[in-house]
Amino acid sequence: MSRFQVTFSALVVAQAAHSIEEYFGRLWESFPPAAFLTALISSDRAVGFLAINCALVAFGFWCLLWPVRRAWPSATPLAWCWIVIETINGVGHPAWSLRQSAYTPGVLTAPLLLVLALYLAVQLGRTSPPVSRRLTRSPSAEPEIIARGGDTPRADPRST
Repeated sequence: MSRFQVTFSALVVAQAAHSIEEYFGRLWESFPPAAFLTALISSDRAVGFLAINCALVAFGFWCLLWPVRRAWPSATPLAWCWIVIETINGVGHPAWSLRQSAYTPGVLTAPLLLVLALYLAVQLGRTSPPVSRRLTRSPSAEPEIIARGGDTPRADPRST
């Protein structure tokens, strides 16, 4: 797996851990936006919270297993969406805890989300997206790209 894929995997796993922390901290009882969203899903807010977060984590694993690992063109914009969401999570939870002057559900795992999201953003910003490199290669270069993990662009030998 490429560094991009490993980082994306870590971000999804960290989101799962974050969701667990929020669930056991009963986030929907102390954070009005969570209370609102969970009530849209179920009158039992704990069930609504589980449904939303299970769907989010499942979507993360779907993004990893299909668009990201298979280098679909949608992988880069999906990764940027995850970066935005997790950056908001990573900044919002500590800010909320500071405002409350106390522990708030999700604050322990939020810094990990922030670090991973920023690292993923640096990876996407540093080089051209892994997906676009795959699309510009000839089919004969595919095994080489997979073997290298898609991190380093190489010129097509037939183009010289």
